Amino acid sequence: MDLAERVASLKPTAVNRVLQEVKALQADGRSLVSLMRGQPDSPTPAHIVDAVEQALRDGHTGYPDNQGEPVLRHAVVEKLWRDNDLTYDPHREVLITDGATGGLFTALAVLIQPGDEVLVPDPIYDAYASPIAIWGGRGVSVASSIRQGRFTLDRTALEAAWTPRTKVLLLNTPWNPTGSVLMRDELTACAEFAIERNVYLLSDEIYEAFVYDGARHVSPAVLSAEAKSRTIVINSLSKTYGMTGWRVGYCAAPAEIISAMMLAWQQFSRGPATFVQHAAAAALSGDQACVRTMTADYQERRDSVVQALRNIQGVTPLVPQGGLFVMVDVRGLKKSSDEVRRFLLNEGGVVVMHGAAYGKGGEGTLRVSFAAGGETLERGLERLRECLTRLA
Repeated sequence: MDLAERVASLKPTAVNRVLQEVKALQADGRSLVSLMRGQPDSPTPAHIVDAVEQALRDGHTGYPDNQGEPVLRHAVVEKLWRDNDLTYDPHREVLITDGATGGLFTALAVLIQPGDEVLVPDPIYDAYASPIAIWGGRGVSVASSIRQGRFTLDRTALEAAWTPRTKVLLLNTPWNPTGSVLMRDELTACAEFAIERNVYLLSDEIYEAFVYDGARHVSPAVLSAEAKSRTIVINSLSKTYGMTGWRVGYCAAPAEIISAMMLAWQQFSRGPATFVQHAAAAALSGDQACVRTMTADYQERRDSVVQALRNIQGVTPLVPQGGLFVMVDVRGLKKSSDEVRRFLLNEGGVVVMHGAAYGKGGEGTLRVSFAAGGETLERGLERLRECLTRLA
């Protein structure tokens, strides 16, 4: 069939590729435990469910405002001020989207021309690659390094990756898959680079609520007026409130950028359902105790993963500062990360992601999710430890 050439540049995400292997084994009757996905197992808090039911009863079932329901845009602005020390105009500087993915896709539509380059830290969430490619851009890896047990990014690496075609630097903090929370000095280096090189900052902040051990999420937009003027903040309610299936997110940026994004956005989406947006406003504006409870629970799960994988020869868990994943350094096993992953899947019946799926910088590591807890996490860690010990 004579299909558009742009389709040839798209690839299934690493998670979907592994899921095909998983489904084949399950079809053969294998019992598997998954520690792979960032799907929170915490239910959507009851007060948010009550809010969506009330919104339906109140008749919020028609077309939404294409920029986002005013009640939700105001709630986003209040949240950004409360949690991030950021000030935005709800009428001109906020766009409501179908999850963070919709926001990222639309932002790239207005920021890059065919042939432009987007700098992405390596390793990085692999689903960024296709939205860059579909708009004719080229993702360029920025080398990271492991220092003092965490992945880091510095100005030298940014400069090494820059060319005159560089248009965007894409950041994700807390950083999936590494679990690093970019510190203020690291973000300052990124912002100064962006300003001096006339590059936009695309800041994916969906894991911002899940930070541990006293770490604090910082948005690059808060660093200076100049940094804010070239930063597009991307966020969603999926992780923070256990609302992955609700598909509601938001973007905050200078008015000129949001206006351009609106032009692109209205061509393919009306936005999330009206009643969902009203419930999302209740989530952002309501009591945040549910978020604090989830964060404390995830920190306990993180500690369980780290403790279970310590003292195995050739294996070192890197303690994440945020997010829902532990990166495990398995270079001492003298096998590729995908070989280790396949052994764990086929011999131990436990599903994890290999670090190489997220770039060359992830080779030699595994990504272990603690988004699922309880018996799933307990059984998965038991199988994981046993199999890694066998390999060692």
